[in-house]
Amino acid sequence: MRGVKDLQLENKRVLVRVDFNVPMDDQGNITDDIRMRRALPTLEYIREQKGRLIICSHRGRPKGEKNPDFGLKPVAVHLETLLNHPVTMAGDCIGQEVEQQIEQLGPGDVLMLENLRFYKQETDNEAGFSESLAKLSDVYVNDAFAVSHRAHASVAGVAGCVETKGAGFLLQKEMDYFHQAMDNPIRPLTAIVGGAKVSSKLGALENMLSRVDKMIIGGAMANTFLKSQGFSIGDSLVESDLLNTARDFLDKAEKQGVKLFLPVDFVVADSFSGEAVTKNVTYREIPDNWLALDIGPATSAYFQEALADARTIVWNGPMGAFEMDSFARGTMALCHAVASSHALSITGGGDSNAAVKKAGVSDSISYMSTGGGAFLRLMEGKTLPGVEVLK
Repeated sequence: MRGVKDLQLENKRVLVRVDFNVPMDDQGNITDDIRMRRALPTLEYIREQKGRLIICSHRGRPKGEKNPDFGLKPVAVHLETLLNHPVTMAGDCIGQEVEQQIEQLGPGDVLMLENLRFYKQETDNEAGFSESLAKLSDVYVNDAFAVSHRAHASVAGVAGCVETKGAGFLLQKEMDYFHQAMDNPIRPLTAIVGGAKVSSKLGALENMLSRVDKMIIGGAMANTFLKSQGFSIGDSLVESDLLNTARDFLDKAEKQGVKLFLPVDFVVADSFSGEAVTKNVTYREIPDNWLALDIGPATSAYFQEALADARTIVWNGPMGAFEMDSFARGTMALCHAVASSHALSITGGGDSNAAVKKAGVSDSISYMSTGGGAFLRLMEGKTLPGVEVLK
């Protein structure tokens, strides 16, 4: 896979796929521009090399319809500030008018295409739409790791139609960090897997089992593992259809010599609410009709001990309903434990990264991945369509 530095860019039409799916408030103000900032090195490099920069992205889920609520004009305005350079906003993402605008671009000029998902053909990876995008460029660069697990027209289709193509700095960095952690890790390698459902992460759990030395399982998904061992978990979220699968996984981990860590106590509540009555109980004492919504203090200490000798940590998913302060302590404690470790630490997924930010330890994490779905797909041992097509 070639990187953007390996490509001849001067005076070329360079189409860059980015992920500028940024959150906005009701007034159309961007509330978090980290995704845009992460792409700046690639965009600035292309401009420095006198490429004619064409940026494409999606935002939201307009479901194949031209919905102004999902337009990229506010993004283009903000990008002007970040680049300290004018950004022209196109009225569409394909078509004759866009082609004419591109012809008027000079070296170092910037054009932002309108939301790709205004066309259903984008998510369908329709060949004609891919070809229409390819017509706009001489060079294609993918710098959108967060959508590289999707075989969409702007991610996989267009790359198959453009001869000169490569990865942007962000995509390269994401792949390098992941492979460093998983393919050639400094051991012991510890995986932390949390979140709500075993079903959404079963592939990742099974693939990681053959790679890691230790695995910590928390969040609501731990309930399924505990219930599979015969423990009562009250009214806590559980996937009853996966109890046998969870039990088999525990047996497999033991046979393979992987040390598995499950919660030993919980913060439980009488309702799913920040105002609920709460108490700390062991995993054997969860009351009927109560919900386990966070790991307890004993578990926090237990998990911290498990991380004491880790030299590589890969983390996906929180330990509880951390968005409510009543149930955030366990996840916050884990954030601080990972941040203070002497390990290469990589977090992936929106919830994990949001927790790290809430804990105020972002600067102490080695790398925070921009892609949840793409990160999880790599954890499953699968390839990313948006990366494979660049090879």
